[in-house]
Amino acid sequence: MTLAKGLNAGMRAAMEADPTVVLMGEDVGKLGGVFRITEHLQKDFGEDRVIDTPLAESGILGTAVGLALRGYRPVVEIQFDGFVYPAFDQIVSQIAKLHYRSLGHLRLPLVIRIPYGGGIGAVEHHSESNEAYFAHTAGLRVVTCATPEDGFWMMQQAIASDDPVMFYEPKRRYHERGEIELGERAPFGLHDAAVRHPGEDVTLLTYGPMVKTALAAAQAAENEGGPSVEVVDLRSLSPLDVETITASVQRTGRAVVVHEAQTFLGMGAELAALVQQECFYHLEAPVLRVGGYNIPYPPSRHEEVFLPDLDRILDAVDRSLAY
Repeated sequence: MTLAKGLNAGMRAAMEADPTVVLMGEDVGKLGGVFRITEHLQKDFGEDRVIDTPLAESGILGTAVGLALRGYRPVVEIQFDGFVYPAFDQIVSQIAKLHYRSLGHLRLPLVIRIPYGGGIGAVEHHSESNEAYFAHTAGLRVVTCATPEDGFWMMQQAIASDDPVMFYEPKRRYHERGEIELGERAPFGLHDAAVRHPGEDVTLLTYGPMVKTALAAAQAAENEGGPSVEVVDLRSLSPLDVETITASVQRTGRAVVVHEAQTFLGMGAELAALVQQECFYHLEAPVLRVGGYNIPYPPSRHEEVFLPDLDRILDAVDRSLAY
């Protein structure tokens, strides 16, 4: 199944299990979303549960807050990553703080779906990686899937959460296929990291669209008789699975963080600080970061230069091992 179909199946399962789950967003109903992630759901569940909204992100999120306070579990789609900014005030000032402000009496069980990242040749405001803004915001859970199986299970787990969840979906991986293990329980908790490729010499800490690239780098190193590279898929950016991260780095002694977003004040900076603090006496080299350059996202004809690739990752691995 593709990642797109896995996400669709996860929402379908949640809607079948709980009649309070409603979907909202621009073109999510008849069209099935610009990426067809919600395809057929309005036809099967009706216009009262899959709602096409006006083009007004702040209004969409404000409505979702009201629905959540009245006992619903809204799942809101932000059509593209760069479209979330008009709703930034709703998310950061209201959604993230209402539980704390009410001394725990109010809960906001809502999910904000955001297709993110580059690699699809899109125009301005359509290829941003703004996850660090929301991971920095206390009161929000921030997760991102990388495989169809995670899309299927994490979507259901996020919808079941009583806290607001920012759910980042790597748009350039929507049509990549993978197996989904069906069962009564998900293979991982919502905030568990996963070791995708075991290794002994260096740990790659990554997430979302970069998981596939990191795995390709690990496989290339292995095929060439190079270092043994462990790939850890964070899956959750807030909270972080500190135990899995530190256990891997303490064993390998080296860490390289890989993400699409600009490196300055990004997730890589937090991970580097965490690893330095928790693994100081195990480190054989400084924690290195591989990410987008510290510029606005470039025009599509230049995005392949901006995005981290296999060569840039392997170069960082070599630099780490050179210490």
